[in-house]
Amino acid sequence: MIQDMIPNLPWLFLLLPLIVAAIDWLCFSKSPRTAATLSILSALATFGMTVAYLCGWETGTPGTYTWMPVTDGTSLTMGLLMDPMAMRMMLVVTGIGLLVHIFSIGYMSGDPSNKSRYFAGLSIFMFSMTCIVMADNLAMTFIGWEMVGFSSYLLIGHWFHKDSAADAAKKAFITNRVGDFGFLIGIVLTLAAFGTLKFSDMGGLATGMAPALLTAIILCLFCGAIGKSAQFPLHVWLPDAMEGPTPVSALIHAATMVAAGVYMMVRLQISMGSEAFTPVASYAIAIIGAITAVLAALMAIQQNDIKRILAYSTLSQLGYMIMAVGLLAGEAAMFHLYTHAWFKALLFLGAGAIIVRCHHEQDIWRMGGLAKRMPLTTLCFLMGTFALIAVPGFSGFFSKEAILDAALAANMPEFFWIGAGVAALTTFYMLRLCIVTFCGKGRGHGAQTASEAGPSMVLPLLALAIMAIISGYGFLADLLVPFGGFHAHEFEIGLPFYVSMGALLIGIILAFAIYAFSKRDTDPLSGNALSTALRNRLYIDVFYDKVLIAGIQQNIARIIETIDEMLIRGLLAQGLAWLTARIGILLSWIQNGALRGYAFVSGLGLVIILFLAFYMLSF
Repeated sequence: MIQDMIPNLPWLFLLLPLIVAAIDWLCFSKSPRTAATLSILSALATFGMTVAYLCGWETGTPGTYTWMPVTDGTSLTMGLLMDPMAMRMMLVVTGIGLLVHIFSIGYMSGDPSNKSRYFAGLSIFMFSMTCIVMADNLAMTFIGWEMVGFSSYLLIGHWFHKDSAADAAKKAFITNRVGDFGFLIGIVLTLAAFGTLKFSDMGGLATGMAPALLTAIILCLFCGAIGKSAQFPLHVWLPDAMEGPTPVSALIHAATMVAAGVYMMVRLQISMGSEAFTPVASYAIAIIGAITAVLAALMAIQQNDIKRILAYSTLSQLGYMIMAVGLLAGEAAMFHLYTHAWFKALLFLGAGAIIVRCHHEQDIWRMGGLAKRMPLTTLCFLMGTFALIAVPGFSGFFSKEAILDAALAANMPEFFWIGAGVAALTTFYMLRLCIVTFCGKGRGHGAQTASEAGPSMVLPLLALAIMAIISGYGFLADLLVPFGGFHAHEFEIGLPFYVSMGALLIGIILAFAIYAFSKRDTDPLSGNALSTALRNRLYIDVFYDKVLIAGIQQNIARIIETIDEMLIRGLLAQGLAWLTARIGILLSWIQNGALRGYAFVSGLGLVIILFLAFYMLSF
């Protein structure tokens, strides 16, 4: 019995957080401390198991279970993939998940909402993300994909009494369904073309297939990444998702969930082979990533909400990763995913600490002077910022250089210069955030009375700050980047380095020139049409709301309603009912119980029969 159980211990990665979520929800809804403790212990256990597996602890091959038959000899299965890529990605998920759980203790301490439901939602998310990372086939990946959407809906809308949070949860859920529809079509096409959905069985099968079919398969599967990784044109849900608690933003919308699309696409590159990614599909993927990176960076320049600035930064960095996927540089994409997870989680949790200590103020222009009042949080936030803007020596520098190198190696200079331009924009808007938030004097009551956060919030920040500095170096990256056989390239001084330093200096000079010496309590760049357009997200959301939803969708709904009322309900349903009723009334005149009436009808029928018989015989 024990020998049968040991190989299946890896299933605890999935079952443990799911069981804890059910217990928290059903048994401890009135005991938030117990629910929080169970969720933290679950996250700690899965993190410990991940570290143990990375250190060489093995229990054998976990069992694979048949879910349902599809065709003769083909069935959908449930199995776990525990290769280096999956287990290293699990370290990112469980490591950041554990820190977010701990941070949430301090962040949610004074919150009047149901904290048991909150921690149950975190555990459901951990289960869902684990299902994506460790799935050994596309069908199981899709299950985790949808469960991540469900758990994000719960967590974004945790404060459901706020209309903005409820609307943001619905927007995220529905927008992702658009991308998931294309993803599902891609899974069906994959099964039809490859005859399998199992990643380990796809190798070499793309050779000889029609390029048009492969392009359709890859682009349909990429639709799932467009939705989950918030790429243009389905990027609109991610900034609104900041309505949820800030630890949720760090866990779902910066570090793990939005990275699922990148992870899935790189997994497909490894499984199907690069030959499956045709030039048309690859270029389309790279273009979408580049557009997202540029648009999000431009929008971030004029955002005033500290969480929205970081949200658009996440969009832009995800664009970098997707662009690398399109350049067939999956190694560089996963390197940046790995470093970005640590420093972006640091930035979001740092923002959460600032928001809590400033009495839930989120407008950076109502802050100021926080470097004196929150020195440790400020230091950690700056470490994350330096990693994000690719200051040499910090983790983001190494991974961003890898993407720029990949663009040059692919002989696509347009993507190289787009990456460099986005780097300059990133430096500008992040230094704008830091100067306005931490320097000068406090402009709002919250900033004037702020103080350092408690240990449950500061300790996760310190751990993430260390990773933001060292995670890009080869001695650690070679062991932890979620890519089999990853090897960090040695630092070289060349065109990418000079261009990166130029972009960094341009961003620094512009940010300090505009904001460091400004005495205004509002943005000096505001008040013109361009800044207004950027602040309003280039009116893309307005276009969706007014044209696609209020215009096209609602007008189509009205036409369908008219057809339903007049044709289906009026003519077919009510019309047939009316006709049946009238026939019944007519027959009721005949079937009246009078013997003379029956004799008359019988005689009339006999006359008609004789007439018809005589008429037919005459021919």
